[in-house]
Amino acid sequence: MNNKEAFDALKPNIVEEKKVLIPGIPVDVFNQEAENLHYWALDDKDRLIGRGLTEEMILCLLPRTKACRHAQGLWFKERHAKQEAQLEWSEKAPGGYELRDGLIDEFEFAFHQYPALLARVDEAKKGNGHADMIQDLTDLALLGKDNVPLLTATNCDVTILDTALNLSDELARILAIANGEKAEDSSAKLLRDKAYTYLKEAVDEVRRVGRFVFKNEKARLVGYQHNYSNSHR
Repeated sequence: MNNKEAFDALKPNIVEEKKVLIPGIPVDVFNQEAENLHYWALDDKDRLIGRGLTEEMILCLLPRTKACRHAQGLWFKERHAKQEAQLEWSEKAPGGYELRDGLIDEFEFAFHQYPALLARVDEAKKGNGHADMIQDLTDLALLGKDNVPLLTATNCDVTILDTALNLSDELARILAIANGEKAEDSSAKLLRDKAYTYLKEAVDEVRRVGRFVFKNEKARLVGYQHNYSNSHR
């Protein structure tokens, strides 16, 4: 079973997880510790079961770890997609504003004898903000396509109308991603935290029993310790 298959199989349980714990250590580190614990506990299975730990609790560590890895990957992908979109927006948005302003200039020049058309151009000049600029590109491009003869009469390059429509669509997509959920409120992060919580419940129980069973056997006890915290004190 790969990470995604484990995630798909356990997703109903993860989604229904009532508690939501915030990881205290890097999740990739915790996941590896959990997988190590799975194999370590398998070697001690009989003694652990003899003290009340269920075999299922040991066996569930691996699929829960794989599911948590996949959930972490989904959140990582979403978070970086937003960061990339924000960077792409900062690179392309100025061109959108420049094109919008260029269309307004061209239209005011070409439509100077047509008050009704100039009134529609004025509407595009009134708004402000990114969303307004994106809508202006579409509105102006369509206005231009309805009045191509007037634009060609002034030698306006009407190919900018299609450019404006395409850029409007592109900028709308980029802005939607860039303005997505805040990282701390992300549904993908919540799912990751639930997957972590679901895994940690099993990890904590196996460690609890293991630490008791092997409290006087340092060679085996070490496998039930929290290695990250021990190495970062």
